[in-house]
Amino acid sequence: MKKKLIGAAVTAAISATAPSLAVATTNISAGVWATYRHVTNSDFGSLKFNENLDNETGGDIGEETFILYGDHTQDDGPWRLSTEVRFGPGSFTDPVNNSTGDRFAVHKLWVGRNLNDNWDVKIGKSQVPFGWKTVNFWPGDMLLGGYGDQMDVGAKFTGQLSNLDISVAYFHQDDWGETSTDTVDDNGHWGSFKGVPATYRKIKTGVADISYTFEQESNASSTFGISAQAGILQDIEDLGNKCDTTTCSTNDDGSHSAFAAYFEGSYGPVTTKAEVIRVKRDIPDAGAKADIENTRYALQGGYTSGNWFAYLDATAATTDTDTNNADTVYGISPGVRYDYGPGWVYVEYLNSNGDINGDGDVYESDFDAMYVTMDYYF
Repeated sequence: MKKKLIGAAVTAAISATAPSLAVATTNISAGVWATYRHVTNSDFGSLKFNENLDNETGGDIGEETFILYGDHTQDDGPWRLSTEVRFGPGSFTDPVNNSTGDRFAVHKLWVGRNLNDNWDVKIGKSQVPFGWKTVNFWPGDMLLGGYGDQMDVGAKFTGQLSNLDISVAYFHQDDWGETSTDTVDDNGHWGSFKGVPATYRKIKTGVADISYTFEQESNASSTFGISAQAGILQDIEDLGNKCDTTTCSTNDDGSHSAFAAYFEGSYGPVTTKAEVIRVKRDIPDAGAKADIENTRYALQGGYTSGNWFAYLDATAATTDTDTNNADTVYGISPGVRYDYGPGWVYVEYLNSNGDINGDGDVYESDFDAMYVTMDYYF
């Protein structure tokens, strides 16, 4: 569920070495999670987000998920592989818009090669290097929607020059297949809502990220970075009817771009983060509603004490789209995480008066809820 969880799961993995892989290390592990949710205020009428229903029932326990992790490293060679596959309603994937048509998805699958001591390349579905990630992508992601946790398909180069970290990538598409728009954790923000067929998807996207870390005394560091991405938006609403045996119209006449400036600080038990993202999209075949512009803001603060980590994620967004009259919206999520050994327990509350729609723009809506999530890795 969290990027840090993936690393921890792999570290705690069961190691096995097959006879034919005598010079390689293979790590296989798994995990489960489920979430209790109680909606306390909602403008939405669906059962999942209905406050009247939760007031009667006391909330629900769901989003159950089984996750498989696999990592392979050549002990005497440069090649690596990493994958994560999720199964279940809590996989954060949408059957209507993913490549499997079901409640499972290949969240991550890349083959990597170390080019030298400082540079490597990954090919497949991997993390888009753009800004920073929240503690927990839900509910913490909030108004970063579409940019807080992207996993796209392409090639990525990452490297380090002294205290300078550099990532350059080309992502051919945002998921597997011809029409999927499902980047899993960030789905629903590129051309669709969950359960509604997508109208467009992101393709042919270039991404760059560069950050510099100032190392300080007493286990402290400060990182300043910038990220940029730009690419094509392809109309897929009626793609199947536009292809025959001789011609095919791809309708890739839309575009998207985003720029982020960010800060990350670590000072003993205290962590701080800040980010500003400028978003532009030209939605294909959208007429007067095509030109989307908005600005997102994010702050995070955290404090670690023993096995406890208390944190606050706060986001806001303002729209500059000519046809959108929404006011500035916000989302605030205080939470606490407890490390009980094989996993974590999260207790979080979300208070918001708006969100990001499938076109990547701002809309107003009240939604408050409490979440308790428990995961276990083995």
